[in-house]
Amino acid sequence: MRRGRRAILDDVSLHAESGDFVAVIGANGAGKSTLLSVLAGLLKPDSGAVELDGLSIHALSGMKLARRRAYLPQNPRCEWPISVERLVALGLTPTLPAFGGLPASFGPKITQALQACDLLDHREQPATTLSGGELARAMLARALVADPHVLIVDEPIAGLDPKHALDTARRLQSLAQGGKLVIASIHDLTLAGRYANRIFALSNGHVQGDGATQETLTPAMIRSAFEVEACVSGTPGSVYVDYVLPAREPP
Repeated sequence: MRRGRRAILDDVSLHAESGDFVAVIGANGAGKSTLLSVLAGLLKPDSGAVELDGLSIHALSGMKLARRRAYLPQNPRCEWPISVERLVALGLTPTLPAFGGLPASFGPKITQALQACDLLDHREQPATTLSGGELARAMLARALVADPHVLIVDEPIAGLDPKHALDTARRLQSLAQGGKLVIASIHDLTLAGRYANRIFALSNGHVQGDGATQETLTPAMIRSAFEVEACVSGTPGSVYVDYVLPAREPP
C-alpha cells in the first residue's frame, strides 16, 4: 500500500478467525489505521487481496458487507444534533426496512447497546453535546448494535477515562470470547496485553511481531516497534507493561 513514493504497508499479511481479539499495535505512523481501513474494505490494496470467509471483500455489495462487519474509525464525529438513541440506531441501517420508521422490535437492541456502553442516561441527549469520551462510547454502541460478526475499531480506548477504557477492553474481549472476530488498534500496551489474545505489531509499514499475546508482547519486540525499553510483568489477565526512553549516548 503506497501513498505517492512512500510505502505505508509493505508485505503485510494477517489471517484472523472467529474468537480472535487481535490488538494492532505500533508507533504513530506505523500503518495501523491504513491496515484497518484495508481490512474493512474501505481501501483497496495496491497488491494482494482481502478476503472475508473466502470471498473477496471488494466483491461484496456495500449492504452485504455492512451486515457482516462493523468499522469504527479513529476520532469519529457527529455533525447533527440527533439524539444518542438515533445515532446508535444508525448502526442498524443495513437491516432496516426500505420504508417506514424504526421497527419497535429494534428497541431492545438499541437499549442493550446503550447499556453496554454506559449511555442509558444519555439516551435522549443530542449527540453534539456529548463529551469526547461519551461520543466515542456512543460510536462504539452504534458499531455493536447490529451484532456484526467482524468488528474493526481504530483506537476505541483513546480519550476514555480509566473506568470506560477498562469497560471497553473487557467488552471487546467478551465479544471475541463469544465467537466474534475483533481487530482493534490500541496504544495502551497494558490493556492490549491484558485483554487481547493476539498481538499484531507494525513498524514503519512492516510486520514487527504477530502471535499469541504472551509470546509476542516482549521487551525485545516493544523495543523494536517503539524504540523504548520495556518491562512486561504479570500473568495472563493481569499483564502490566512499563517502559522508559533508552539512555542517551553522551555527546
